[in-house]
Amino acid sequence: MPETAAAHPVTPDGHYFVVRGRLRRMSNPDLSEDERASLVSDLMAARRDVRAGLKAQDRDAVRDARGRVDAAKRALGERGRVWWTDGSPDLNRQLARNTSYASWFDGLKQGDTG
Repeated sequence: MPETAAAHPVTPDGHYFVVRGRLRRMSNPDLSEDERASLVSDLMAARRDVRAGLKAQDRDAVRDARGRVDAAKRALGERGRVWWTDGSPDLNRQLARNTSYASWFDGLKQGDTG
């Protein structure tokens, strides 16, 4: 499970975790731990480079770093084609209350996690 999801509820099917009411796609669980760790390291380095480029007001550096962020997130399965094969749609970034997860999400607010 990605560290970002550790403190957030995960949908029953394991496709998403919820942050501030929005679904965020989980990383592909089929990645090896070594591959996932390497990609997360790349992602964090790219995010640091975005911050540095913004601070330096270097548009080219920011554009390059954001491209690397996107590439790492796609390789992790958090963007791009979905990693699951059950045919369910990609609901990434949608409000949980407006999706097929609405009842489950409502149950979280009432303390029912089952």
